[in-house]
Amino acid sequence: MINTDKLKIAVVHDWLVTYCGAERVLEEIINLFPHSDLYSLIDFLPEDDRDFIHRKKVHTSFIQRLPLARKKYRSYLPFMPLAVEQFDFSEYDLVISSSYAVAKGIITGPDQLHISYVHSPIRYAWDMTHQYLRDSGLNRGIKGKIAKIILHYIRNWDARSSNGVDYFVANSKFISRRIMKCYRRESTVIHPPVDVLAFDAVDQKEDFYLTVSRMVPYKKIGLIVEAFASMPDKRLVVIGDGPQFEDIRSKASSNVGMLGYQPCSVVKEYMQKAQAFVFAAKEDFGIVPIEAQACGTPVIAYGKGGALETVVENKTGLFFNQQTPESISETVRQFEKMKFDRNVIHDNALHFSKEQFKQNFMEFVSERVDRFFGTSEDNLRKVTEILSADDRKLEQKQFAGANKSVF
Repeated sequence: MINTDKLKIAVVHDWLVTYCGAERVLEEIINLFPHSDLYSLIDFLPEDDRDFIHRKKVHTSFIQRLPLARKKYRSYLPFMPLAVEQFDFSEYDLVISSSYAVAKGIITGPDQLHISYVHSPIRYAWDMTHQYLRDSGLNRGIKGKIAKIILHYIRNWDARSSNGVDYFVANSKFISRRIMKCYRRESTVIHPPVDVLAFDAVDQKEDFYLTVSRMVPYKKIGLIVEAFASMPDKRLVVIGDGPQFEDIRSKASSNVGMLGYQPCSVVKEYMQKAQAFVFAAKEDFGIVPIEAQACGTPVIAYGKGGALETVVENKTGLFFNQQTPESISETVRQFEKMKFDRNVIHDNALHFSKEQFKQNFMEFVSERVDRFFGTSEDNLRKVTEILSADDRKLEQKQFAGANKSVF
């Protein structure tokens, strides 16, 4: 087996501005390959938040220097395909991209191995296009027409650039299907790392439900709040902040507590004490429901997307079938008639640990490295043998011809 320590390795991430789910994956990739070089379109990580990238120097693109890039970097989406293609990886043997936008679109050569861990093909350019346009108010007018043209261009580039990836890794079966739909490519599922060991299962639960999320449209927090507004005898705690916070708070009834942003220690305490965690988004994977299960807390989730792979129905939680307040409230009532084993719930979360991710990802990379570079070496040896055999045959023919001319 080829030793990856002997390879020159680069890791590429879309952008570095915060520490969320994709950055947890990036952190573990860097932990596995600490001598790798790091690339990102932009790097605006605060100085206090750079430990997870080992305080590496980050190679950035020209977008880093554009006006207002720190706050408005998403506005430069039309330039991102060009920007990521400007990175020069010609000196590397192995390039690993961590991609939910354009990172997988880097350019590599035939003697370089490119493995792409895909959190999702660009959601707002593919199957979530129309929802994105509606939620952004871009489904009509001149701005809407321009947005649709840009997304059409992004889709074409995204599909074309998928040809430059040697092996795809998907963060869930749901994303694996999306990769097949968008790129017509097979992928291997390796679930993201979750720090489940940081949570302890608690048997004693209190009489409230919990949801934790950034307040953005696709998270559907408003639906959960409306569902509990129709159940005044049940208490809901909502933790999180975001652009929809005020709008959602205006819908909250007296039995709904809107706590806004809270530190991890507070979130953990509420997770441990909650009767159940409610999750209404159609997520690519979904880390927070696993953290809730690590606390021994069952999950009531929308039965689509990554939740189907992390929640075991009737054992670690329940699913509702429609993203409506009525469907949520009906499932909550069903939940209260059931009993769940906290240990079973906690044990299910352990399948998604950091250690499991590192083992699975390292085995995958090592096998593909050995297959890619080992095969190249084998082919070179075989070609050399064939050429040598052809040279001998040519020499024999020339010798026979020379003998004929002599006699």
